[in-house]
Amino acid sequence: MGRSRYLRATHPGPDGGLDPEAPEALLECLTAVSERIGRPAVLIAMDDLSAIAVSRVAPMLTDRFRIPHQPDNLPARVADKAELSRLCARWDVPHPETVIPASGAEAAEAAWRLGLPVVAKWSRPWLLPAAAGLRSTTLVHGVAEVRRLYERSAEAGSRLLLQRFLPAGPDTDWFFHGAFARGGRPLLAGSGRKELSWPVRTGLTAVGRWLPDPAVEESGLRLAERLGYQGILDLDFRCDERGTFRLVDFNPRPGAQFRLFTDDRGLDVVQAMYLDLTGQRVPEPVGGPGRVFVAENYALLAAVRGRRLPTATAARSADTAAGAAAGLAAGPGAGRDAVPGGAGAARVPGPVPPREERRAAEAGPVLPAGRRPEPGPPPAAGPADGARGPLAGRRPGPVRAAPSRERRGRVEAAWFAPDDLGPFLAMLGAFLGRGLGKGARALRGVPEQGRRGARAVRAPRQRGGERPGPPARRTPPEAPAEPDELVTR
Repeated sequence: MGRSRYLRATHPGPDGGLDPEAPEALLECLTAVSERIGRPAVLIAMDDLSAIAVSRVAPMLTDRFRIPHQPDNLPARVADKAELSRLCARWDVPHPETVIPASGAEAAEAAWRLGLPVVAKWSRPWLLPAAAGLRSTTLVHGVAEVRRLYERSAEAGSRLLLQRFLPAGPDTDWFFHGAFARGGRPLLAGSGRKELSWPVRTGLTAVGRWLPDPAVEESGLRLAERLGYQGILDLDFRCDERGTFRLVDFNPRPGAQFRLFTDDRGLDVVQAMYLDLTGQRVPEPVGGPGRVFVAENYALLAAVRGRRLPTATAARSADTAAGAAAGLAAGPGAGRDAVPGGAGAARVPGPVPPREERRAAEAGPVLPAGRRPEPGPPPAAGPADGARGPLAGRRPGPVRAAPSRERRGRVEAAWFAPDDLGPFLAMLGAFLGRGLGKGARALRGVPEQGRRGARAVRAPRQRGGERPGPPARRTPPEAPAEPDELVTR
């Protein structure tokens, strides 16, 4: 962000860092920033910790900043994994089966019941001490490890949750981004599919596509309406083996790939929020679905370490050079660069269609900004009717996940963490490891006496003019268990 040509000035944060449990330092810092700016400014938190802290001091800053109205400590409630699990159960939003154990023995019993491996999460990951060596989410393979994690609950600062593990696969990871006015009215929203991630199958989006899906969209709308959410949100879903989209994470701020959801005129969720907070009209979105988001360095690393290259990366070509540089979209005239980094209300019977079938299926005409005709009779009028935005007039409720019609769109390129050598070293190690593995597999298939080189030797003629029969064919070596991931497909 420091390299963005739209950057006017930077303001240092509170001394000693940000502590959401003691927001007085943040209040003093933001008051000083407001004095330097000299007029009300839009304030949008870009991570969970900032969103929680800002919401706690927002009532004291109403004359200084334009801040989304989020009462009752809403960001902390939705970011709390335990509270999110209760909200999903109350509103019938599919969520991974979750247990909050009250003892080490109960944690061990829950792990057996949920089935190993099991996902262990800390309820409030923003409270984890930096030096504790604890991760917010851990895939646990043994009961003893579950017990040890539970015993560190006091050190972690929040409760331990255990969730049923949902295996990853093609078309299983989806997300929903939206900007909402007061009362959960959508300004701009959309669903997308994560095609590559780093770390593989568990991390941030390295390659994503804006792909409308009714089940994911209805889940995002339902949550925003029930919460009366104002602001920007980023939801993560995983589709289970029965085809049900299950909400796995709620982020009360823009996601790292928010620039994926940009219409044909450059409107994204941050700009839509800026216009709404400043009393300006938010235009109707035009186009957008089919766009591809590529985080350059992480996409390459995920492609090398993953099982195969997605077809989405083939769409980059010359468009990648025209992608936006890293930066912050802060509103009209304030830059349209990508931020450097960081559903399931419906039950769908039967298995998820294979990726090839989903891509080939025609689900009807694609309407502006990703709206799709819904199956069956039109829904009854609800509070969302008459609202502006790509999903206006749609009442949250159960729907079937119809096959999505994909469109090839422009590619949004970003370069994450240019000063972080970790991804580059990992990528170099992956390349070297693949080369060594390929060489070892080749050597296993060559006879010991023939490893220095192959020579064509003419077979000697036998007496009587008879040539020797064909040599016995050597049994070929076994094929490797995994295909070579560097082969171009």
